[in-house]
Order: sequence, then structure tokens, then C-alpha cells
Amino acid sequence: MINSNTTIAHPVYYRIIERRGNGWAFKEGTPFINWFDEPILSQKDLFAAFNTSMKKVAIELFRINGGKQGYYIADIQDKKYYYCGSEWEDVKFKFRELGIGRPDSLET
Repeated sequence: MINSNTTIAHPVYYRIIERRGNGWAFKEGTPFINWFDEPILSQKDLFAAFNTSMKKVAIELFRINGGKQGYYIADIQDKKYYYCGSEWEDVKFKFRELGIGRPDSLET
């Protein structure tokens, strides 16, 4: 059974990245719907499709918060970057601030 506390649904052009030590961990996730039966792109190809790269995104993420440890969201379509916080729940909260997702009905 999927734990709603660890599952986040979001558009493909939003990427979740975690700052760990001196590196960046780009979270891949698992697609659960593919309306147009398109092939699933690799991370590298997905970033290229939006005219960017993981390296360029990492540079922008470092700029917004000095490389602080924790979770970040990159909107690779509109080239917007957000620091979420140090906990996974902070990512869910930031997505809700951006108008993506809704509170789980079981959380109330």
C-alpha cells in the first residue's frame, strides 16, 4: 500500500531535488498516468526537452539559497526555483502553496 505521506503527485516539469552534503539528488519518481501514451524520458532527456540541464538547475538552486541542505522544487518549464525545507512534508506544503495538490482527506 502506498503511504500518502511519501507520495506526491505533480506535473512532469516540476522536479524535486534534495541537497545532500555537497551534491544534488534529483528525484525521479514513478509516473502513474500517461494520457497520450508517450515514452517515458530519462532525466537527462527530460531536462533537455525543456531546454535546460541538471547542471544548470543545480546552479540556480544554489543561487536561491546558498546550497542549504534540504528539498527544492525546480519548475523546468518556466525556470522557477523554490526552496521547500528540510523535511519531505515541506515539499508537499510548497506544492500546495503553488496550487498543486490538495490535503489528503485522511489527514484531517
